[in-house]
Amino acid sequence: MLSWPYRAMALAVLIAMGGMALGAGAVRRPNLLHLHADDHRADGLRALGHPVLKTPHLDRLVARGTTFTRCYTQGSMIGAVCLPSRTMLLTGRSWLRIPKPRERVPGIPPLPAVLARAGYETWHAGKGSNEYQAGLAAFDTSLVMNDPGNQRAGSSQRHADAAIRFLRQRPKDRPFYIYLAPPVPHDPRLAPKEFMDRYDPASIPLPPAFLPLHPWDNGEMTVRDELLAPFPRTADDTKRQLAEYYACITCLDHHVGRIFEALAETGQLDRTIVVFTGDNGLSLGEHGLFGKQNLYEFGGMHVPCVIAGPGVPQGKSDALVYLLDLFPTFCDLAGAPVPDGVEGKSLKPILDGHQKKVRDALYTGYRDCMRAVRDDRWKLIRYPLVDRTQLFDLQNDPHELENLAGKPEFASKVAEMTALLERQMRAYGDTVPLRVANPKPAEWTPPPTRPKPR
Repeated sequence: MLSWPYRAMALAVLIAMGGMALGAGAVRRPNLLHLHADDHRADGLRALGHPVLKTPHLDRLVARGTTFTRCYTQGSMIGAVCLPSRTMLLTGRSWLRIPKPRERVPGIPPLPAVLARAGYETWHAGKGSNEYQAGLAAFDTSLVMNDPGNQRAGSSQRHADAAIRFLRQRPKDRPFYIYLAPPVPHDPRLAPKEFMDRYDPASIPLPPAFLPLHPWDNGEMTVRDELLAPFPRTADDTKRQLAEYYACITCLDHHVGRIFEALAETGQLDRTIVVFTGDNGLSLGEHGLFGKQNLYEFGGMHVPCVIAGPGVPQGKSDALVYLLDLFPTFCDLAGAPVPDGVEGKSLKPILDGHQKKVRDALYTGYRDCMRAVRDDRWKLIRYPLVDRTQLFDLQNDPHELENLAGKPEFASKVAEMTALLERQMRAYGDTVPLRVANPKPAEWTPPPTRPKPR
């Protein structure tokens, strides 16, 4: 196998000879537009199954592309789940093997550097905090747009304005890779009044898995995010937070629509592959939680992932995938060589119809207090510090309402899934024990604090 410099030179020769094809179509070196939302749940579009949300522009993206319904960020060792998530995205490395924010993985250039070597103009706009700084520095242009709290309502518009200026002013002699990552719908959840007025908290239903309190101490009960709601959780506060969250998503969707219009006006839409994802999910009342520091399906690690554009089929994939799989996927879509050491698995074989899946199981983790594994049907969550286990039949219980771990008839399934979890952990260098010698009491008492202002 050729080493990286020689593979890059070989790629340049191929490009000079006429470009690369994608899928069944004769698409040459497509533009890549990655819309990466902040704290965006896996069900956070109407087209993804949420009946309350108003997201017409991203819904049309779903209608013409492939949706990966089982996409996850792999894990986090800190409460700011977005930082390791975004680092995995730009390095292609798993959560326990990523570098520090200002360091690079030896021998693996960040994604924008790989695409730049393949002839792409690389451009980023987004927040600078809780981001992989070394990755942002590798873009040809990187606009850090940290929004003060009192300006958050205009964040989606400012990011879209910057992207539209780039699309209209750039030379068209080479393809682009845009990484647009606004801090939306992350709190403080503020949007212009026209979007806030579209959602009446009183008419918003509570999540199916809503609980006033989580049934035990999961190891991260009082992290910042969990203090954004009162203990116990109330229906009124939860509905208000949901309304604010939905308004921010609808505002984001509106400005994404403006970007799509700019692509069409500049004649670039039919040459652009658009990817929409979230950096992590979020609980909004499910299981009594309000953060992303948990491993539930409607919680911290499950994210949306939609890919649409020339050569991409319409439909859904239930393949088990990670966000870090986008690194090699972008490389393959662009005809760029994937550097040795990238751990993600390209999704292009699925898009091309050559494969149905890239892995048989998927595991997630949070600090030393939670580990989970799932396959096509079953999911096990283990809380070693308090000696608690959950087993869910996701096929029949997608909202994880019934824990089957304590039922004798499921003991063999618990053992089977625990063994699967152990194998997955070994594969990714995870040495956290699933049992500890002296577990803490699982019961907990909420702190006597008021929720932080939003």
